[in-house]
Amino acid sequence: MATRLSLVAAAPTPYSARQFKKRPQGMKQLVVIGGGVVGLTTAWALVQAGHRVTLVERAAALAQGASRANGGQLSYRYVSPLADAGVPLKALGWLLDRDGPLRLRPDGTLAQWRWLGAFLAHCKASTNRRTTARLLALGAFSQRCFLELQREAALNAIELRTPGKLVVYRKPAAFERAARQSDPKGPERAMSRDECLALEPALGDCGEPWLAGGIFTAGEAVADCHAMCLQLGRRLEQHPNFRGWVHAHALGFVEEHGRVVALRSTEGELAADGFVLAAGLQSAALAAPLGIRLPLYPLKGYSLSAPIGGQHRPPAVSVTDFERKTLYARIGQQLRVAAMVDLVGEDTSLDPSRLAALHRNVLASFPKAADYSQAVPWAGLRPATPSGAPMLGATPLTGLWLNVGHGALGFTFSFGSARILADLISGRPSPLDLDGLALRAA
Repeated sequence: MATRLSLVAAAPTPYSARQFKKRPQGMKQLVVIGGGVVGLTTAWALVQAGHRVTLVERAAALAQGASRANGGQLSYRYVSPLADAGVPLKALGWLLDRDGPLRLRPDGTLAQWRWLGAFLAHCKASTNRRTTARLLALGAFSQRCFLELQREAALNAIELRTPGKLVVYRKPAAFERAARQSDPKGPERAMSRDECLALEPALGDCGEPWLAGGIFTAGEAVADCHAMCLQLGRRLEQHPNFRGWVHAHALGFVEEHGRVVALRSTEGELAADGFVLAAGLQSAALAAPLGIRLPLYPLKGYSLSAPIGGQHRPPAVSVTDFERKTLYARIGQQLRVAAMVDLVGEDTSLDPSRLAALHRNVLASFPKAADYSQAVPWAGLRPATPSGAPMLGATPLTGLWLNVGHGALGFTFSFGSARILADLISGRPSPLDLDGLALRAA
């Protein structure tokens, strides 16, 4: 049994292949690499499918990366990828705006320019429509999987609400275009300025007539991703098929005749029947020596978590400012404000200028929503593919599986992608068509 990793982890005893000989027929010994929301949901789906699972995490606690203080939105319908027609031209304007949602800084790597080139190749309306359709299907499936996991794991302390999502527009032309594109038979509803204010009165607290209209989607949810990860981790510790945590840095894999047979780590080698890469950006470095190039690049984002007191008026509905690419979500007694896509390499530092821009945005939009003087800042790296779609499933090497590249939608897609991996590893067909969601499509 590996040592558990909770808030503090001790050094574990590495596994050997001899430990894997006695097990029920059909049960596999698996190692999941990554202790964020994607790795944890994958581990849960696998133990529920009857496999024995060990989880490897390099941090001293779970969910310390992109799962720590993300936007908290479960946006099953708002999944359109960043790559789209017109985005390159818009990006020039964003780059010239000091408070713009995008920042680019050359990081001195070929990977950055290779990723940007592939991203530009995906900036076509037809490509965006195809990718969006795939992500909508994954989002709907993930929503069903989340409800099942919530029941199975009794997740009751995650600040879950389903207030719906309102995407607001500042420019009339942008709102009119979005209203035309919305499906009248779907869950989205185009709302005038007055209807938006009636739905969410906090939008009027800035005292400026900046709102042109919005698109409201009922049923969209918000929750505390970090709290969910910690609670799911505790449920895993109690599961009979979970073998424990290994607090270690993954260093690479041992390959024999086209099959991955062990993970090399700072705590020794871990032998297993299969390995799932769910380690975010680190997945690319682990896969590269095997000849597998994962086109991942970090999209750096920022958030503020501001306490809500009795005198404050936070938005009850989950709100996204379309032009400023900023989202606002009440999570328990905090207002989570998240924004920005910075292409600056693997830099998790808190840039004062970006935090100042985020403060200006929230004060201009929801001045009475929370105590911003007590806001806790955060910055995290979201591992994204150029297409905006995650990479799921098998690799060219037997025994190595992928669950990576979810970008800003890791919380939303984690439940569905975990179920897909569990079915594939168990020898069952994927519940969704993986066209556009596999390694070769990214």
